[in-house]
Amino acid sequence: MDPINIIIGLNIIATLGANVSGAKKGLKSKISVAREKPQSYLQQLPLSLSTLTLIVLIIGIFQVGTLSYNSEYNVLRIVALLAYLLFSWIQIWSYKTLGEQYSQEVLIFRTHKIVNQGLYRVIRHPQYLSQIVIDLGAAFATISYVLLPLAIIQIPLLVLRAKLEENLMEKHFKQDFIDYKNKTRFILPFPKF
Repeated sequence: MDPINIIIGLNIIATLGANVSGAKKGLKSKISVAREKPQSYLQQLPLSLSTLTLIVLIIGIFQVGTLSYNSEYNVLRIVALLAYLLFSWIQIWSYKTLGEQYSQEVLIFRTHKIVNQGLYRVIRHPQYLSQIVIDLGAAFATISYVLLPLAIIQIPLLVLRAKLEENLMEKHFKQDFIDYKNKTRFILPFPKF
């Protein structure tokens, strides 16, 4: 098996293990009473697409739906692998930083707070930035012509989901969230022009 694909496979196993606490918190959001939980296709569609991209990635590890691994792709594949690995762990760090505020659904808990620690001091949605880079990195690392279109389709859905979250946060936290928004960037950490 290809060494890059072995590393990706091991990372999938490691990050799934690290994400068990996130899944438990996601279950908590299903059974706890939320102050508000908007009804939207953005609740499930991005999550379903993310699951599909993971399945396609696992299949891609076995070189199904990929281009031939020619040496001319090595640099691209290695750079993409590094981005994939780095942002896999940044995403987990983002979830851990959210702590009790983390949910797989867009909602406001009764005890919800604005998180402005860690990466959230710089950008408001490091988890979505991570998901975008993870999917694109995985597509290029495996040279998957099946995964790449899914990764591209997911980008606008994640941006829309982030905007839905922001509207909900602004509705509930009013000026506190507006102040937080003014100090941070949306998804990309670049300065405003």
